[in-house]
Parts: sequence; structure tokens; C-alpha cells
Amino acid sequence: MFQEMLQTLPQVIIDGLTLGSIYAVVALGYTMVYGILQLINFAHGEIFMTGAYIGTAVLLIILGMGFGSSIPSLLLLIIALVITALCTGLLGMGIERVAYRPVRRAPRLVALITAVGVSFILQDVVRIVAEILTGNYIVTGPSLFSKQITIPVSSFLSVINDASLKVSFFIVLICAIGMMISLDFFVNKTKWGTAIRAVSMDRETAALMSINVNKVIAITFFIGSSLGGATGVLFAIQYGTIDPYIGFILGIKAFIAAVMGGIGNIRGAMFGGFLLGLIEMFASANLSILTGGIFGAEYKDVFAFAILILVLLFKPEGLLGKAATEKV
Repeated sequence: MFQEMLQTLPQVIIDGLTLGSIYAVVALGYTMVYGILQLINFAHGEIFMTGAYIGTAVLLIILGMGFGSSIPSLLLLIIALVITALCTGLLGMGIERVAYRPVRRAPRLVALITAVGVSFILQDVVRIVAEILTGNYIVTGPSLFSKQITIPVSSFLSVINDASLKVSFFIVLICAIGMMISLDFFVNKTKWGTAIRAVSMDRETAALMSINVNKVIAITFFIGSSLGGATGVLFAIQYGTIDPYIGFILGIKAFIAAVMGGIGNIRGAMFGGFLLGLIEMFASANLSILTGGIFGAEYKDVFAFAILILVLLFKPEGLLGKAATEKV
């Protein structure tokens, strides 16, 4: 059994890091909004999905205009990422202004239900628009970095199988890590980052210290939504096919990653995302071996929810979070 699990380990690590980097960046959006408003923004998964559609549309439009041969693939991706980040950032600010700000002082259940409603609205709007423009809501994006690379692991360790990956693996990982480092620097080293941390600690006191709380919250939504939308583009180039429902399960898992790391803790969200991606890919590759064929790879999603339950039972503040008392 151990030898069979060892054979697939390099591939598990590659796939786990790819998926985990996406979980980690999406989890940042959850943890930023929760840290400042104590709101679980369940519409964030749909912002990620919207970003995947916007980025794919941008790439298809540029390629359809005949610029594909004259513009390097990496530059095409950067253009798509920037446009998508701006669009989804503004979308996030609009959602906060229209849907969340009016219920900010209402009971938390009201805001939670509002977030779920916004989530379903985004799903249906994107589906309608995609069907009108393409005739099908399932869209396949261009293959910018689809070249396969084989890593000859078996030449060094004969008991381990070779691993294969797409060039997009490096693109996704580097972009995701770059976004996470940039966000960490912004929050911890800049004036607006200090304002965000102040508002997350005590909104009323921050307002008394001449901090524009509404502006800080809007900026938080813009940054979180920009990162989520840009990650949707990375998801599209890595996995190819997108639909209006990709944000639902992935968004829930990113939320689980944020809880695992410590909801409200930016570095905890990063750690939780990578950890969840590795655990999920390990389960996908080895669940059948561990259970003697009773459960297959299709049960890997159970792992994510089982981990959430365990974390909530034994360390509800998260692996890197700190226990805090509720203010009354």
C-alpha cells in the first residue's frame, strides 16, 4: 500500500500545489471581508467565476482580432489578468455598496442571506449572458500554456512514477504566490493596509480616529474581488473549461481553507489553501487504495468538509488563528 501511494506522490504534489494556490488566493477574499465586517461573503465564489468568464472573453476577443501571433502568450495573460481584476474589483465594490452596506447594522443572518442571494443572481446573470453570446453557458478557453512537461522522477527513484505537468502550472503558481505576497505587503506595510487593520480591530474607534470606514471597506472589497477574479483567469487557463457553477463548490472549499488557516488571518488563509489542495489531491489519488476500493476519487470532496468539521471541533480559531472573545 505504501509503495503504491509513494509512486504517485510527485504528481500529487504538483496537482495539490496548483489547486492549493487557487484555493489560497480565493480564501484571501473571504478572510479580508470577514476580518473587517465579520461577514461570510458567499458571493465571493461567484466573483471568482465571473472573473474566469471575463478573462476568457478578453483572451478570445484578442485572439479573434488576429493578435494571437503578434502578442506573446504571457503578455496576453497579463492583459487578461489586469482587465479582469479591474472589472471584478469594481463588481465587488458595487455589491458592497448596493447589497451589503444597507444591511451592515442588521443582524448577521440578514447579511448572510443577502450574500447567498447575490451569489445566485451572479450565477444566473453570467449563464444568461454566456448563452446569449455563445449559445452555450459552458465555455472552453484558449490553450495558451498547454504544453506538457514530463519530470523523469523514476530515473532517480525507481519506485516513484514520472510526473507530468503543463507549463501553465508554473504560470498559475508564480502568479498566485505573487498576488499573495503583494497583498501581505499591502496590508502590513502601507497606509491603507494599516487603515484596513485598524477597521478590522475596532470599526467605531477607527472612525473616531478620522479613518473613512466606508472607503476602507470599499477598498477591501475591491482588493479581495480583484484577486478572486484574477484567480478565475488562472483557473480557466489551467483547467480549460468553465461554467457558471464552478465558483460554488470551489468557493466553499476556499472558505474551508480560510477557516482551517484562521478566518481573518491573511497568512493563515494562504497556508490553509495550500494545505487543503495537497490533502484533496492526496485523497483523490489514494482514497481507493486506503479503503480497499470502497471509496474512489469522487469522494475526495468529503475530505474537505470532514476537515472543516474537525477544525471547528478541536481548533475553531484555525491552525494559525488566535482565539478571540466576541465583543458585545
